[in-house]
Amino acid sequence: MTVETSTKPGALDALTAAVGPDALITDANELRYYSQDVFSNGPLALAIFRPTDTQMLARGVAAATAQGIAIVPRGGGMSYTGGYLAPEAGALLIDTGAMNRIIHLDEEDMTVTVEAGCSWDKLQRFLHPKGLRALAWGTLSGINATVGGGMSQNGVFWGASGGTVVDAALSFEVVLADGSIASTGSQFFRPFGPDITGIFAADCGALGVKATITLKLVREGTAFAYGSFSFPDAAAFFAAMSEVAREGLASESFGFDPYLQAQRMKRDSLTKDAKSLVNMMKAQGSVFKALKEGAKVVAAGRSFLDDVPFSLHLVAEGRHQSAVDADMKLVEAIATKHGGKAIENTIPKILRANPFPPVNSMVGPDGERWVPVHGFLPHSRLVEGWNRIQQLFADNRTEMDELGVAAGAMLAAVSRSTCLIEPVFFWPDALEEIHCRSLEADHLAKLNRFPPNAASRALVDKLRAGIIRIFRELDATHLQVARAYPLEEASDPHAWAILKAVKQTVDPKGLMNPGSLGL
Repeated sequence: MTVETSTKPGALDALTAAVGPDALITDANELRYYSQDVFSNGPLALAIFRPTDTQMLARGVAAATAQGIAIVPRGGGMSYTGGYLAPEAGALLIDTGAMNRIIHLDEEDMTVTVEAGCSWDKLQRFLHPKGLRALAWGTLSGINATVGGGMSQNGVFWGASGGTVVDAALSFEVVLADGSIASTGSQFFRPFGPDITGIFAADCGALGVKATITLKLVREGTAFAYGSFSFPDAAAFFAAMSEVAREGLASESFGFDPYLQAQRMKRDSLTKDAKSLVNMMKAQGSVFKALKEGAKVVAAGRSFLDDVPFSLHLVAEGRHQSAVDADMKLVEAIATKHGGKAIENTIPKILRANPFPPVNSMVGPDGERWVPVHGFLPHSRLVEGWNRIQQLFADNRTEMDELGVAAGAMLAAVSRSTCLIEPVFFWPDALEEIHCRSLEADHLAKLNRFPPNAASRALVDKLRAGIIRIFRELDATHLQVARAYPLEEASDPHAWAILKAVKQTVDPKGLMNPGSLGL
């Protein structure tokens, strides 16, 4: 598809006439900030468009594309796969942050409709007092990450037993390239006929800009049980996590390899933040239990992971304490069968009580740069995938050590059939504005500040590409496809042709996030 972009004189004037000057940002410093993601600096955006409602969004998209300007939507800015980086020809970047309202809650039909810029944290705070949550209810970066961004990029963590975040969607309002507004699906059932909502889910903005999202709701658990276990090696860890996933015993199941675990424990104490501790204690239900559990967290401190190779952390959620306790007993039996040992369950308690913490972990504990890469594999291929990635690191160990590049991994179960392997890199390099604005000020002030380090970054880039190749050879799937993962190569040719035909129909000039998804 030929991308027909233009920056002809007066193009932004037409856009200003359509949406008003207050909706556009053209300051050079702001353009640079918005033109970088967690890993990369992209070409400078032509302008930033901050619509305040769906109609303004539609007017702005129509005015921009009529002038041949490409459109790139941005959610909370937490991605690292080039999903909202402008093409070289320039683009209008759409920041939906001002469209953050919770439009309608229907407790009878168990749905909620939100604007695309609503954060997962805001939605959870609204629903929690009502005893409700979305089916899958966000990623760990949900204090910044938006529902619209999640629907476009996909994501997984909280409520992973119910699928990824796009599985929670019933319908979208999507602004297409010509400014028309398409409504997908039904407000209470998905799908009715072919799944049009699914076509726009995880499209990385290549097919349109999401304006509103209607989500399925479920009752939030009133009883919880927590478990943490140590495993001697990756094979034992995966065997236990996979069996727990197949049995459906945990709402969340995640863990760390030895290096990432050490990095996490180098961060501020889990009990430093009084708010975290108070919230965790409140979540225990009674004053006596709150005091008891709070004392256990304080006593455990950070030492409970000192000699732990691989750690697995789980949350069981339900209606009755006896039921979730029984499930956790079964989890413990599975862990023991595979060589695991119970350890203090501080991590899942604190995380579940404070599901969307500040995003200080988007840099290393000493101020290093940080970036993940990931793949989803069936249980049967986890150990093979893990071993091949470790061999890649071994083959590059000398250069990694010379350039200060280190890698760990987060591991998680995301369904009864699938687990996530997410290698995470750390290296000394200069922080960008996106890091400085996203981290808490007091945390940022304590970090080392490294000079730019192109050599280490290039090695990280090479290693990430190597891991992506390994995942492709194992038929892995991915979230945040954007410009990082090879969707066409992974697709059946007939399915790819259908996707290209959809793109041609909704975006005939190729102006919606050109290059995203490889389109």
